[in-house]
Amino acid sequence: MKKVAVIMAGGFGERFWPLSRMKKPKQILKLTSDNLNMMQESISRISEIISYDDIFIITSELILEPIRNSVPEIPAQNIIAEPIKRNTAPCLALAASFIMAKYIDYDSSEIVMAVLTADHKIEPKAEFQNNIVELLDFVYNNPSLATIGIKPDRPDTGYGYIELGGNVSESVYSVNRFREKPDLETAISFLQSGNFVWNSGMFFWRLDTFTDELIKNSPDIGKLIPELKSCFEGFTNLALSSYKEGTKEIFELMPSISIDYALMEKSGNVVCRKSDFRWDDVGSWDSLDRVRPSDNNKNILTGNVVLVDSTNSTILNESNITVTGVGLKNLVVIATDDSIMICPKEKAQDVKKIVNALRDSNKVNLL
Repeated sequence: MKKVAVIMAGGFGERFWPLSRMKKPKQILKLTSDNLNMMQESISRISEIISYDDIFIITSELILEPIRNSVPEIPAQNIIAEPIKRNTAPCLALAASFIMAKYIDYDSSEIVMAVLTADHKIEPKAEFQNNIVELLDFVYNNPSLATIGIKPDRPDTGYGYIELGGNVSESVYSVNRFREKPDLETAISFLQSGNFVWNSGMFFWRLDTFTDELIKNSPDIGKLIPELKSCFEGFTNLALSSYKEGTKEIFELMPSISIDYALMEKSGNVVCRKSDFRWDDVGSWDSLDRVRPSDNNKNILTGNVVLVDSTNSTILNESNITVTGVGLKNLVVIATDDSIMICPKEKAQDVKKIVNALRDSNKVNLL
């Protein structure tokens, strides 16, 4: 059995503007740690069970070099640019194609893949690793598409849910269905039932299982994998400075669709393991409340900041000026040398609208 890991890192995290930019994306920001950026945290979790040489990162052409510079321990040729943005199903088809072209001495039934993300907070590391090893062994011996479900601790409306069926093994369950992000009343009922888990966005499968199921359930993507594989044959040991010639024409033929819609929700061969670790999908500024320490007034502060009579606010200052405030409550203030972003915490999900407005105003220098 050959174990490989694929980390998806294509976007730049628009909800974390103005710190996150197109050439300095969310994945290489120290949002949840003072020592490691999010990509480095992700690598540190998996590299103790899968070697650096067998870890692959799929990203976009624009941030290819920033990602490579951020994690020099990963071979540069293992960090691959998508030719165009096509969501997670084509992204993983590209990864599978590259891996099959690289490991020509292995049959695809001998390769097991862990699909991970670069922007989650996961603790403790040991429990995460134990779950990964267990699932990789499971899918190798029981060809199936597996995911990890996070035990919910609150009725969160920002996550997708998975409804579990019966036990397949002691800790692995069949999946009745995937559920979209619910309203609050529905989320409360999910939590009370005890039969629902959050969809973590992490996946595990044997490579032949993945390709066969993708051909069966989304043939407009799956049937193009052999063509993508042929593009990479003989080139997997080269650190390409852009996407591989020939892949763009194939990629353009694929629909832009998530792996959940293209495969996981369609297949009848999906299982789920309940997590044994704490998890947070760090998706917007307000999520820092759950992953960063605060002061006695529940403020999260970094940089040169002076507050008076202020509570429950997040103030991150990476500029050369001093940020001050009085009477602040439930605010997010992010300062850089060229921008200041201010919003109520309950509007943190809408920071992406600022990015869209800047783009519409042709202020691309701020992106």
